[in-house]
Amino acid sequence: MNRRMIFNAVGIVLKVEAVLLLLPALVSALYRERSFLAFIITAAVSFFLGMLPSLLLKPRTRLIYAKEGFIIVAFTWVMLSLIGAIPFVISGEISSPVDAFFETVSGFTTTGASVVADMEVMSHGILFWRSFTHWIGGMGIIVFVMAILPNVSERPIHILRAEVPGPITGKLVPRIKDTAVILYLIYIVMTLIEIVLLVIGGMPLFESVVHAFGTAGTGGFGVKRDSIGGYSPYLQWVITVFMVLFGVNFNLYYLIIIKKFKTVFKSSELWCYLGVVLSSVALITFNIRGIFGTFSESLRAASFQVASIISTTGYATADFNLWPSLSKNILLILMFIGGCAGSTAGGIKVSRIVVLFKLIGNEIKRMIHPRSVTSLRFEGKVLDGATKKNISNYYLIYFVCFFAIFLCLSIEPFDLETNLTATAACFNNVGPGFGMVGPTGGYGDYSNFSKLVLSVGMLLGRLEIYPLIIACMPAAWSKNR
Repeated sequence: MNRRMIFNAVGIVLKVEAVLLLLPALVSALYRERSFLAFIITAAVSFFLGMLPSLLLKPRTRLIYAKEGFIIVAFTWVMLSLIGAIPFVISGEISSPVDAFFETVSGFTTTGASVVADMEVMSHGILFWRSFTHWIGGMGIIVFVMAILPNVSERPIHILRAEVPGPITGKLVPRIKDTAVILYLIYIVMTLIEIVLLVIGGMPLFESVVHAFGTAGTGGFGVKRDSIGGYSPYLQWVITVFMVLFGVNFNLYYLIIIKKFKTVFKSSELWCYLGVVLSSVALITFNIRGIFGTFSESLRAASFQVASIISTTGYATADFNLWPSLSKNILLILMFIGGCAGSTAGGIKVSRIVVLFKLIGNEIKRMIHPRSVTSLRFEGKVLDGATKKNISNYYLIYFVCFFAIFLCLSIEPFDLETNLTATAACFNNVGPGFGMVGPTGGYGDYSNFSKLVLSVGMLLGRLEIYPLIIACMPAAWSKNR
C-alpha cells in the first residue's frame, strides 16, 4: 500500500480545486458580491491542505495498484465536497454545515438534489459555484488533473477506471494522459457549443453558462425556482438535445472525430439508449396529451423530461408529480437505467442493462439446450467470465446498498413514494423524485442524519460503489498487495 502516494495525489487535486475556486471568486468580484471573500478564504484553505502532503509525506515511489486507485478516488471526492461546502457556510447562503455538505456532494456527483428553497435570492458567485461543481464532477476531477498535469502517477489506468462511470473503461489512445485530454476537449467543445446556442436563443450569458454546466455534467442545478419551465420552447429543445448527447458514451464522439462511423453505428448500447429514449417519449406524449393544450406541447414536455431523467440531469419544465401513473412509472424506470457507460450520466448504465438481458437470454438457451456452448458478445467483443461475474456482482451490491439507504430513510415521517424515489434519485444521481422531493419540492425537510445518508448514497452512485467501500475496509490498507 503506497499511502504516501495516496495522500500526495489527493493533495494535488486539492491544489487544483484551490485554483478552480478562483473562477466563482471572479464572478463574485464582477457582480461586487460579499461571497468573493468566502471563495478566497476557501481557496487558501484548499491550497494549504493540498501542500501539506508534498511537504510532509514525499512518496518513495509513484507506483500505484488498483486498490490505491480506488482509495485515491474515494478520498478525493470526499475532500472535494468538504472543501467545496465551505463557501456556502462562510457566505451564510447555506448556514448549516450539513446542508452545505449535502448541496456540494449533490453538485460534484452531478445529482442536482437540493436543500435550497429559493435559489433566486442566492448570489451569482454561489450560483456559479453550484453549477460549476456539476461540470467539474461530470467528467471527473482526477481525469481533469491527469489531463493538465504530467506524471501524476504511474499506472493511471487504475484511477481512470475507478472514476469514469461504466463497467467497461479503457484507453482511447495508448497514453492515459492523451485519453484524458481527448475526453476533456470533447467535453469543453460540447459545453461551449451549448452556451452559444443558448445565448442565440436569448438566454442571458450568465444563465447560459450555468445551464450549460448543469447539462454537460448532467447535474441540474439552475437559477430559477421553476427550473427550465420559464424559458422559450427553443431553449427547452436545445437543452433537451444536449441532455441526450451528454448521456452518450464519449468514446463514440472520439470515433466520430477519427471517422470510424461504422463502429459507432454498430454500437448496441447506443441504439438501445436511443430506443429507450424514443419509445419513452412516444408513450409519455400519448399519456399526457390531455394535460397540455397541443400535441407539440405534450411532445416537448415528454421529450424534455425523458431526456432529463435518463441522462440523470434533473431539470424540469413541468411538475411531473401531476402526470398519470404510467408516465411517472416510466420516469421511475428511467431513473434506474441512466445513460451510457463513459458518459457523464448516472444510473445503472445502459451497457449493464444490455448485458443483463444477454445473460438472461444466454441462460435460457443453456437450459433449453444444455449441451450447446454459446459465447456472450457485447459491442463486438466476447465477454469473458470475469466481466460477466463483475457485472452480476455489481447488481447484487447495487440493490443491497439501495435498500440499506431506503431503510435508513424510513425513520422519516414521509410517505413511501417520497422516501423510495428520494433514494432512487440520489443513489442514481438524478436529483428530483416524486412526492415531497418532486420538481417543485426539495430535500430541506429531511433530518441531518438522512441528509448524510443520502450524501453517502450520492457518492456511492457516482463512484459506482466500489471505491468508497474499499476505502473503508481495513484490509485495503494492509501492506500486502
